[in-house]
Amino acid sequence: MKEQAIPKATVKRLPLYYRYLRILNTAGKTKVSSTELSEAIQVDSATIRRDFSYFGELGKRGYGYDVEDLMNFFGKILNDDQLTNVALVGVGNLGSALLKFKFHQSNSIRVSCAFDIKEDIVGRIVDGIPVYPMDSMVEQIKLQHIEIAILTIPAQEAQPVVDKLVDAGIKGILNFTAARLSAPDNVIIQSVDLTNELQTLIYFLHHNYEDNK
Repeated sequence: MKEQAIPKATVKRLPLYYRYLRILNTAGKTKVSSTELSEAIQVDSATIRRDFSYFGELGKRGYGYDVEDLMNFFGKILNDDQLTNVALVGVGNLGSALLKFKFHQSNSIRVSCAFDIKEDIVGRIVDGIPVYPMDSMVEQIKLQHIEIAILTIPAQEAQPVVDKLVDAGIKGILNFTAARLSAPDNVIIQSVDLTNELQTLIYFLHHNYEDNK
């Protein structure tokens, strides 16, 4: 099995599966069927079985899936057994909220440093995270061997910052700006546009309403 053969939509559902399996395991449940998973996470059972099939035989016909084994399997795929340090660039309203975010209580993801230009925040510890000046960003990222950055700065400032992040060795960027960013092929940029998501939601609400009138 080649990792790149797995569809992006499947990859995006893996954390959802993993999170629910952790809940089941904590509750002491030992096995689960695709139908039970479907009812809990609102993904149809055929999609779940197809997603799981990309990783080989994970369950047994007539038995279902072993909760602990499946949880550990997806945890390993998602690198949840290893600590991943993340850099946050931009400690504005959204950035400050992300510093408080516990990443669903994951023990494997940690924002270890943040960067900003505001003098009143640089040099402080915010929610346990040190905030450094932007001009020390490349040095600190290299020093801490960080490969992932979250970008929450004004769109017009984003591309020059991305160029510096690439120079620092960053391999993955979660982009909360509205800018269309470019980077070398070995750097993955995943964009989260909250306005687009809300407009899409509004469309579906009105579309479904019109269809059901």
